Amino acid sequence: MASYSVTPVEYVGGELKVPGDKSISHRSLMLGSVAEGWTHVTGFLASEDCLSTMAAMQAMGVQIERPSLTELRVQGVGMRGLRAAGKPLDLGNSGTAIRLMTGLLAGQAFDSVLVGDSSLMNRPMERVAKPLRQMGARIDTLDGKPPVRIQGGQSLTGIHYDLPVASAQVKSAIMLAGLYADGVTTVVEPGVTRDHTERMLLTFGCRVDAVRGRISLTPPTRLEASSLEVPADFSSAAFFIVAGLLAAKELLVIRGVGINPTRTGLLDILGLMGADLRLVNHRSAGAEPVADIEVRPSHLKGIHVPEGLVALAIDEFPAFFIAAACAAGETVVTGAEELRVKESDRLAAMASGLAALGIDAEVLPDGMRLRGQPGRPFSGGTIDSHGDHRIAMAFAMASVRATGKIRILDVANVATSFPGFVEVAQSAGLAVVPAP
Repeated sequence: MASYSVTPVEYVGGELKVPGDKSISHRSLMLGSVAEGWTHVTGFLASEDCLSTMAAMQAMGVQIERPSLTELRVQGVGMRGLRAAGKPLDLGNSGTAIRLMTGLLAGQAFDSVLVGDSSLMNRPMERVAKPLRQMGARIDTLDGKPPVRIQGGQSLTGIHYDLPVASAQVKSAIMLAGLYADGVTTVVEPGVTRDHTERMLLTFGCRVDAVRGRISLTPPTRLEASSLEVPADFSSAAFFIVAGLLAAKELLVIRGVGINPTRTGLLDILGLMGADLRLVNHRSAGAEPVADIEVRPSHLKGIHVPEGLVALAIDEFPAFFIAAACAAGETVVTGAEELRVKESDRLAAMASGLAALGIDAEVLPDGMRLRGQPGRPFSGGTIDSHGDHRIAMAFAMASVRATGKIRILDVANVATSFPGFVEVAQSAGLAVVPAP
């Protein structure tokens, strides 16, 4: 079992660049594949998750060229040009891929079966299947989980759907199915979620209207190929934002990070805690805003996280809990039940890991309560990441405020989102080394 051995350090700093955005990379492959013409993608995240999506599109007849590790040329086959793979499509560990792919394939003429690794085969799928069935799709799951069996040849109809829980994956699956539906498809969100799908659909020439949480898609006759630049992934940058706040000697700079406002709730949450964070060198990567993030050492204080910010930081909470453990006073998170159905139960996994390092954390039904301790509150110890990439990377950051060595078990899945994590961490000053 692969693991990390992480030795405490005094300081981190310098300049670094994290890999491309995973959410945008997935969507560039899917939409590029059903557009007409060649779509050119730069900054692509060559992680295991995104490579699983690429392999699935290739299995359905899409030609994809890779001039370099982070560059793709996708020859779109048009909206009706995909063909049956002839075998189950293996989406690996990616919840984003399997949920969005369910929407994309719901309106195809052929049958499909979607599977994944042991973790993915335990992820809930009915939240996606239910609205797609309302559109006319024929989808079967096994006790609400994969394998997902999609019967092709169905006529889809646009629907009005009120999301019961804020979820960009469910919203995106409905919108991708809406490309093939008769009539307008409208999704109403109870809270703001990431809008990468809407932005990219506009880039490919689709009409999408979004006003105050109401998103309506008018099905196009065709999608036009485009050129896409994928910014650095904010979720990957989050780990180093936390490390910099806790242990930067003077300054840590993360270059070229996507700062889509539906993704950066963590910046607002940390700001409420007293973080010294500055966005500089603002620019655009296609439809996505980008900036460099300057991180300075900060004295953080505990807060009750506003529930309105939770959905905008849902993937960053493992890193956030490390910061909260080092803040002065109590931090409470509620409204985050979505964390229970990620690659692991992230509330339970983080509480268990924090306890292993001497932090008292109480798991709530929809969140966590913990009392932070400034200084070096973490002891050394062994962490079970439960095969969850974000849990593993979060506890690597704990080393900047630890008194002893931290061993993190089951870290192979870090490659699903952050290839080269160890090298980037070392460049920032962290003493992370792979261990058998």
